[in-house]
Amino acid sequence: MHLEIVSPEATLFSGEVTSVTVPGINGEFQMLSNHAPIVSLLQKGNVKIQGNVTIDETFESKFTKGANGETVLSINSGTVEMKDNKVIVLAD
Repeated sequence: MHLEIVSPEATLFSGEVTSVTVPGINGEFQMLSNHAPIVSLLQKGNVKIQGNVTIDETFESKFTKGANGETVLSINSGTVEMKDNKVIVLAD
């Protein structure tokens, strides 16, 4: 599935991933390929990305590596939309 992470400054990441875990306002949840369409508000926490992730060197400092090999981005709030195997995270 395709993931885009967009902040007010720029598009931080755009690429193919195997899963995305986000901090929803009612708890953390994961999206895999062919997930049902969803729109949700996000709270402060971590966006965790699984897959062969390559981050543009301009934004590498915003991402860390998690314990399970995932790529992690800390956010303060935002929204997520999943539709037709495309995930868009609007992160603040």
